[in-house]
Amino acid sequence: MSAISPREAALSVRGLRKAFGGVPVYDGFSLDVKRGDILAIFGPNGCGKSTLINMAAGLLPADGGEILFDGRIVDEVRIGYVFQNYREALFPWRRAAENIRYPLRRMGLKRAEIERRLEALAADFRVRFDLNAYPYSLSGGQQQLVSIMRALAVEPEVLFLDEPFSALDYETTLSLRTLLQQVLKARKTTTILVSHDLEESIVLADRILMLTRRPTLVADDIAVDLAWPREAATLSAPDFIAIKARCLDVFTRAVAGA
Repeated sequence: MSAISPREAALSVRGLRKAFGGVPVYDGFSLDVKRGDILAIFGPNGCGKSTLINMAAGLLPADGGEILFDGRIVDEVRIGYVFQNYREALFPWRRAAENIRYPLRRMGLKRAEIERRLEALAADFRVRFDLNAYPYSLSGGQQQLVSIMRALAVEPEVLFLDEPFSALDYETTLSLRTLLQQVLKARKTTTILVSHDLEESIVLADRILMLTRRPTLVADDIAVDLAWPREAATLSAPDFIAIKARCLDVFTRAVAGA
């Protein structure tokens, strides 16, 4: 893939270093994410996929290197983050709508603007369930959708998704990722997705960053040149199959070390 110019980059990582117990995970790792792109990060278990986005999102300190968002540090940027475990991500004592409103109130937005954003997200995601219900009364897919809406409500400059569909059934996953891709592309939200599902990574991403085992390097940076939107038929399209085959080949040779 062609290099990304500094003007195009929403996120730039340079010389990143991180070790646990003296064992390096990242040692001089660099990455650029183009503004408006969806980047999927794919690699073997334990290679540091979640560690990478947790450092970028400011949830985990790096040992060295630089992570900048259009030249700014994470504290100066609006970040959205969707966790894998939706059951622990939402406030159980707040109704679904109140969970979504919460960060907007923390931002000090006026009530009219908060309601405008809530209504726009409900329309974008075609919400058919009661947002005045408490999380425990909602299905897993509905709870995760509320988590996604809350993350997008702040209109993040970068959205991080840490295996957001891994705890959901396949039918729910298909529905949610169809809606999510439409919303992310319509809003031009720069997104970094961590996933252990190769099919999901290809369907949702503009690029797939294939990582090696520790110390983690980039095995390949694969452009996903498939038309949007990507629907069920995309999964059997020749271009999709070719990209998946390339990813599997990289994973087998460079990532799995076979």
